[in-house]
Amino acid sequence: MDVRRLGILRELGERGSVGATADAMKITPSAVSQQLKTLEREAGYRLVEPAGRGVVLTEAGRALARTATEIATAIERAEGAWREFMAQPAGRVTLTTFPTGAEMLLPGVLTRVADLTAGVVGRPGPGTPGGVVGRPGPGTPALELECSDVEVTGDYGELTTDHDVVVSDTPATSSTWHERGLQVVPLMTEPLDVAVPQDHPLAARRTLSPKDVADEPWIGVPQGQPFDQVLEKVVAATGEPVRVVQRFANNGVVEAMVAGGHGLAILPRFTTRVHSNGLVTKPLTGVRAQREISALLRPDRYERPSVRLVLEALQAEAQAVADAHGAA
Repeated sequence: MDVRRLGILRELGERGSVGATADAMKITPSAVSQQLKTLEREAGYRLVEPAGRGVVLTEAGRALARTATEIATAIERAEGAWREFMAQPAGRVTLTTFPTGAEMLLPGVLTRVADLTAGVVGRPGPGTPGGVVGRPGPGTPALELECSDVEVTGDYGELTTDHDVVVSDTPATSSTWHERGLQVVPLMTEPLDVAVPQDHPLAARRTLSPKDVADEPWIGVPQGQPFDQVLEKVVAATGEPVRVVQRFANNGVVEAMVAGGHGLAILPRFTTRVHSNGLVTKPLTGVRAQREISALLRPDRYERPSVRLVLEALQAEAQAVADAHGAA
């Protein structure tokens, strides 16, 4: 039997007229009558009979109305339990980020998510291989955070199709993000420095200007990435082209090339290794040398409590990293 028809029968029993029932159910009186006739055919009993200017339920009708009440109560109870469940940060959340973002943020984020879920789903166990955290206690839902890293040469926004949260390091395509209706959550601004071989004459400088580095060979990254955009600003500031002798996507390779004396490079301040590895980093003055790190996601995914909790952990960890390096 149709639950809505049972609801009409219940309302009719309480209100005593087709018109009042129609008003309560926001349908027409004829629709009430049609639904009742269908319900009588399904039940195999007469459910309603005239009484003065109104109608009353027959004995069979009253019995079925009591069943309708029990069903309505069960539905409300189930919906309440579901709403309570949906208000908890439970389920699987997928997050992807660029490699240095993974190195800088994910260890702390995984720990923070485990701590945040401890009071919701029981004390979480240690993360499993693949970056899954949030082990539930008995009878409780789990939040699983599955992380990955990816080298992105195009639009980060495209990754939101397959991932709940995408951590981006460039605002270059932000206009398309807004056109798609993506939610953009700013996380941090990371300075970009000039990496110099430690025995290079420029290594003694406290800061470097575009003029200081314009004639140097460069170890670049794939064109269009934030580090490469800084070199374009050096060109704009000096009016001279820069000489990129090699390009690598992996920052570890770039660091090794700089340490080996093969050129300078633009590298992120917070994740570049500068301790006894053959290179030093220097702030670049006179141009805007930084990258904006943000989380991108579809607006419907943003509404999920589990995704909100992951964003909370991302924001807290990004702030902690920035504070540790004395950045704003």
